Amino acid sequence: MPVPRRSARPLRLLAALILTLGALSVTACTLSLVRTSRPLADYPASPQSVDGKFANPVPRPPMSLGRMVALFFEVTFRKPADTVPATPPVVLPLTREALAAAPDRSLFRLGHSTLLIKLRGGFWITDPVFAERASPFAWAGPKRFHAPPIALEDLPPLRGVLLSHDHYDHLDRDAVLALAARAEVFLAPLGVGDRLVAWGVPAAQVRQFDWWQETELDGLRIVATPAQHFSGRGLFDGDRTLWTSWVLIDPPAHADDAGLRLFFSGDTGYFDGFREIGRRFGPFDVTLVETGAYDRRWASVHMLPEQTVQAHADLRGGVLLPIHNGTFDLALHAWTDPFERVTALAAERGIVLATPRMGERVDLASPQPTTAWWRD
Repeated sequence: MPVPRRSARPLRLLAALILTLGALSVTACTLSLVRTSRPLADYPASPQSVDGKFANPVPRPPMSLGRMVALFFEVTFRKPADTVPATPPVVLPLTREALAAAPDRSLFRLGHSTLLIKLRGGFWITDPVFAERASPFAWAGPKRFHAPPIALEDLPPLRGVLLSHDHYDHLDRDAVLALAARAEVFLAPLGVGDRLVAWGVPAAQVRQFDWWQETELDGLRIVATPAQHFSGRGLFDGDRTLWTSWVLIDPPAHADDAGLRLFFSGDTGYFDGFREIGRRFGPFDVTLVETGAYDRRWASVHMLPEQTVQAHADLRGGVLLPIHNGTFDLALHAWTDPFERVTALAAERGIVLATPRMGERVDLASPQPTTAWWRD
């Protein structure tokens, strides 16, 4: 008796799905590139520039095609349910009036790596993302777990915007264009500023920095420091823009004031640069360091929680405030995993931890204990 042949229909459907997703991705990336009205500039004088692209001092490990296909199937068909909260996390709403009344050296988490910081009477915002999805699509891609504590249009006038790199979960085009009317200056890594200008942000508002370059605004010292990551928003612009972390130094205002030193990591894997940043600019009162969207397969560009805690120690940090978590589903771990793991690790090493709710005020001069709100 002849052996019955398996139906090819499931395989054909799967192939069609993969081709469709691939075509949609190509279309989205192409459109995002078309929306950039001029080519990105080259920066051959930068020590980070290699053959027209930026590079880490230690190259990223390559990922084979087979591993990429396996990861695609795992993310698409085998993703755990707990990567997304069952109900939206509680958010503390903010108003412009409350922000105006907040004292200097206040910080508010708005989501993911978006932080609103009040220094010397002015507001600074990091990696502003207010979009519903961290994606080139308005209808597909990682969706927010929660609304921002304050609407984009309700933000107060901003002294400046700090950008770490150009990935979609850190650089929201619509938010940038909206903020161009109310932010005095955009501080960006090399190439990212070119992208802003191409989008329509006035060139006079944009300043670009290589690693270790710095500026001073209103007495606030701001330094672009190294990170270990990558960049790009489409198919053909990979690593054409630089990625960076930032140091903010608010000098003492009077004899009894010790000043304030902050570190904002942006996105990064663990690397020797943390020790050098700590040596040059530490100790830091508060470190704002990523822990989230991690996996051992891409630990070279996103730190595991153990590495986050070690980076904080390398930086000679006082209080650790973990970011890059709690807003988007960007990996395979449970959405609470970054909080639980970094909490346990910090306790083991005697590190003071701050894990504010979205919208909750943190007094950077004297951070108070916060609750494990993700367990509610």
